[in-house]
Amino acid sequence: MHHNRDCNSQDAPQRTVGPGCSPSCLERYSILGTCSSPSEVTRLCSRGRTEQKKPVWQPLGLPVATSLTMLPCDICGEMVTSESDMKTHLLIVHMENEVICPFCKLSGVNYDEMCFHIETAHFEHNVLERNFERVDPIHYGTSDNKDNSLQSTMEACASSHPKCSAQSLPNDGTLKHEVFYSDSLIGSRKFLKSKENQSDLSETKESIYETMYSPPECPFCGKIEECSQDMENHVKTKHVSLLDTPLEDCDQPLYDCPMCGLICTNYHILQEHVDLHLEERSFQQVGMDRIQCSADLELAHQLQQEEDWKQSEESRQEMEEFQKLQQQYGLDGSGGYKQQQLQNMEIEVNRGRMHPTEFHRRKANLMESLAVGIDDGKTKTSGVIEALHRYYQSTATDVTRVWLSTVVDHFHSSLGDKGWGCGYRNFQMLLSSLLQNEAYDDCLKGMSVPCIPKIQAMIEDAWREGFDPQGASQLNNRLQGTKAWIGACEVFTLLTSLRVKCRIVDFHKATGPSGTHPRLFEWILNYYSSEQEGSAKVVCTSKPPIYLQHQGHSQTVIGIEERKNRTLCLLIFDPGCPSREMQKLLKKDVEASSIKQLRKFVGNLKHKQYQIVTIEGALSPEEKVARRHASQVFTAEKIP
Repeated sequence: MHHNRDCNSQDAPQRTVGPGCSPSCLERYSILGTCSSPSEVTRLCSRGRTEQKKPVWQPLGLPVATSLTMLPCDICGEMVTSESDMKTHLLIVHMENEVICPFCKLSGVNYDEMCFHIETAHFEHNVLERNFERVDPIHYGTSDNKDNSLQSTMEACASSHPKCSAQSLPNDGTLKHEVFYSDSLIGSRKFLKSKENQSDLSETKESIYETMYSPPECPFCGKIEECSQDMENHVKTKHVSLLDTPLEDCDQPLYDCPMCGLICTNYHILQEHVDLHLEERSFQQVGMDRIQCSADLELAHQLQQEEDWKQSEESRQEMEEFQKLQQQYGLDGSGGYKQQQLQNMEIEVNRGRMHPTEFHRRKANLMESLAVGIDDGKTKTSGVIEALHRYYQSTATDVTRVWLSTVVDHFHSSLGDKGWGCGYRNFQMLLSSLLQNEAYDDCLKGMSVPCIPKIQAMIEDAWREGFDPQGASQLNNRLQGTKAWIGACEVFTLLTSLRVKCRIVDFHKATGPSGTHPRLFEWILNYYSSEQEGSAKVVCTSKPPIYLQHQGHSQTVIGIEERKNRTLCLLIFDPGCPSREMQKLLKKDVEASSIKQLRKFVGNLKHKQYQIVTIEGALSPEEKVARRHASQVFTAEKIP
């Protein structure tokens, strides 16, 4: 079907260009000339086909003769016998004609004035001209030959349509089809702008003719046919699905891509286009998700490593602290009393402080003492209570009254238990006092003051009887061969297993200014002064000494002073005080400096907590069993 509307008419419809059509694509279809319909360019361009390499001049639908005998002039209709005659006819007859406006038949003006007229009076048509300009225009001619350029282009157009009827080109000499508007006019304007010599005119015309008269090529698949009729049949049979039915007056709906703003004339093409966007975004999102997942995994792995390192560091520190505590409290497995005694004696020999003969003698005595289980008495000092009684009777004018416990021996630490044996030494002091008290003969008959390894064995025996299971668990049910510390609970357990009645009193917080414990002093005063009242300055009571425990150390209270200023002062045996210092108290003329090491005023006891173990008599076998059951949950009396 041919589109034969008169392009000179003012109401001639403009061609609709599909969105996304490239200039090269539009140029190809402008070269095609007359299309089957005005919307054919729209349909083909909206498919987004690739640009063809060779322009196709032969319009679709025009019949082409296989043998050319007579060629009609498309301008005047005169018949010529060959193409060379047609070129000569156009050059001689029609090149001298005046320039006529293809839209309104304006004539009588030169080329520049005609260009200005078209650009101003026919602006809406000129817009298409600017959009459809060729990508690779051919420039020829000079400014002096502007009037002849248009006629030369018309000659080329006419020669390329040898079989066109006179209806397609009227006799008034003007081109009334878009091919003149979209190709000839544009080409002529650009030809006149070049600066080449006029002598190149004929050569350029020949190149244009050869280019435009090339065999037609399919704009969809690139196939080349011999004539336009074959090409039209090829397109209608092979690419019929791409030729949509044009809408009235080319008024097709336009569809905007919401992703990139591309305008399409076909909804299905737009849908496929958007699907490609979504698929691309999906791939990008998957990639981003993988990257994010990898980053998250790396961060999680890093955080886990930091957490593991932190936990391992905390575990290491806890282990170090635990080992220090084990070493401090003698639970590090470094040996017990025997090992430490022998090691320290060897050190004394190496330093020259002990003769090897003395070393072997002491070692033999140590082995004998350990075998028998009785303390060798090397650290014991006896007679101190009697010496204090004499001292207070004759001197100590600043003391109003003093209360003393029963007779007690002082035991100090040796090379074998230095640093950890104070609890065992205080138990030896308590037991030495009980062994000299007839009230405890029934429960302690036949006993002697045991050595430290023997005391450890006695406590283990009490645990096996069922006393203080919590304390046994804390010390791993083992004391022998260790340097484990013992405190008020172990002393209470051991005395109770020996059927000695005792109790624990806990002064768990300070009761005076500056962290002092005046209530402790008052309680001990009541303990010693409860038996009798009298006016004697020195009172020798029947009360056994008191075991006094605080954090890290323990001592034995053997009496209390009441001074003239109404203050109280405890008299204490300290296992850390060596025998040579205690021996000074046995002299007839005791110096005040020697007594000073026994005195502890209120301001001297400022530990956070103190515990005391007091002895109150002997237990019957039934009472011992009851105390054993009560020790399953260990409790103490708290003051305040």
